[in-house]
Amino acid sequence: MIEETTGSAIEAIAALADPTRRALYEMVVEADRPVGRDEAAEAVGVARQTAAYHLDRLADDGLLEIEYLRLIGRTGPGAGRPAKLYRRSAGEHGVTLPPRRYQLAARILLAAVASGAVDTADLAGAAHRIGEEMGDGDLDHALRATGYEPSECGGEIRFRNCPFHALVEEDRQTTCALNHALVEGMIERTGDDRKAYLEPEEGFCCVRVRPG
Repeated sequence: MIEETTGSAIEAIAALADPTRRALYEMVVEADRPVGRDEAAEAVGVARQTAAYHLDRLADDGLLEIEYLRLIGRTGPGAGRPAKLYRRSAGEHGVTLPPRRYQLAARILLAAVASGAVDTADLAGAAHRIGEEMGDGDLDHALRATGYEPSECGGEIRFRNCPFHALVEEDRQTTCALNHALVEGMIERTGDDRKAYLEPEEGFCCVRVRPG
């Protein structure tokens, strides 16, 4: 796993200081599919040329990824050419000054679980208790504050982001169990009548919430 240097992380995050660029980034992030320049420009209320400039800048800074796709139903000049689309980058950007290695500590903990030095059930129990502490109030607020990016879809809540995504490659089973226990703790504390289910799906966090 490649970890980003502090300098490049600062440059990426600084790119969001521009309000138009940040609005475009948030629009792309909230979409559950790649977004084209015309759609992004219309959603944010800027000219297509302006949207194109900022979207490409976000891609250059590693915050968005580019793909090309031939769109159905497109007409006019250039309709036969693949469209340039943008989606959120899988890369992670974070800055602490001075640098802290919290991710390294988490990897060490997962290694301890894998070796049997720490019991998975005990770890899940701790995550559940922390979830209860974090869930004091509204469930949606607790989920957003944790970074899950909840999205209502078909009567259930799915998460567009996994706060522990960087650890999935180390130990998917344990990481998903931590997610499940943490969300269960939040639900229990808020008194919500829904339940958390461990159902991995490509493009979403492994946990989803729906009526029990």
